[in-house]
Amino acid sequence: MSSLQKKLAASVLKIGKSRVWLDPKRTKDIEKAITKIDIRKLIKQGVIKALPKKITVKKGLRKKRGEGSRKGSKFAKVTSKRRWIQTVRPLRRYLKELKASEEIDNPTFKKLYMLVKGGVFRSRTHMRIYMEQHGMLKKK
Repeated sequence: MSSLQKKLAASVLKIGKSRVWLDPKRTKDIEKAITKIDIRKLIKQGVIKALPKKITVKKGLRKKRGEGSRKGSKFAKVTSKRRWIQTVRPLRRYLKELKASEEIDNPTFKKLYMLVKGGVFRSRTHMRIYMEQHGMLKKK
């Protein structure tokens, strides 16, 4: 069978040449087809078909991810920026909750917001302790 027909069929079907199936019983009809129109007719008749995609199973995809097999610098897995985001966002969210529930007033909110930006607090608990020590929380 001619490679020309396979090439034309591949371009018509928009697949690779290896996925084109040509009916071995109709070789004469296939050899006569020299234009894309002829190939399209043969595809409609079922003489030329597209084979399904081959499923490739990749071995070793699942790598060992334990602490002992990790390589690289201190922030190779979680970057310092990502760690910063993971601490700052919850703190800012917590501040907004406190402001909405009127446990802190606006000037206190601004001051604490800037302290969060400066990286003063490690966690929400740490910020809560700071507010209690400095008498920033309003009693309900």
